[in-house]
Amino acid sequence: MSVRVLLPGAFQKHTNGTREIQSSAGNLPALITEIETTFPALKTHLRDESGQVRKFINFYVNEEDIRFLGNEKYAFQDGDEVLVIPSIAGGCAPRDTPFGQMQMQNWGVCSCCSYCGQEECICGD
Repeated sequence: MSVRVLLPGAFQKHTNGTREIQSSAGNLPALITEIETTFPALKTHLRDESGQVRKFINFYVNEEDIRFLGNEKYAFQDGDEVLVIPSIAGGCAPRDTPFGQMQMQNWGVCSCCSYCGQEECICGD
């Protein structure tokens, strides 16, 4: 079985420019583990500190949100195309600005640095 996995441009600096991989993973947890094994620098971009998939990382199978297909229970089929899409919204602001303070108050971290590909958080986090 082979699944085509398309990685977003925001991740490509951590994949040495690789945009696509072929996987034999049977489900989402196995696919995430395979991606992390192949590209260790992506682990912090895919999972939070507790090991859970970051809530702003979305997976689509054949253009259908995997959450509507059963999420982790969905069994990949031969020929499936999986898109890994980080949601990008809002942006970030330095902590010493009103918007930056609101971000820290509401979410505890800046809303983009984990997803924008910055090595260091540009918000001072």
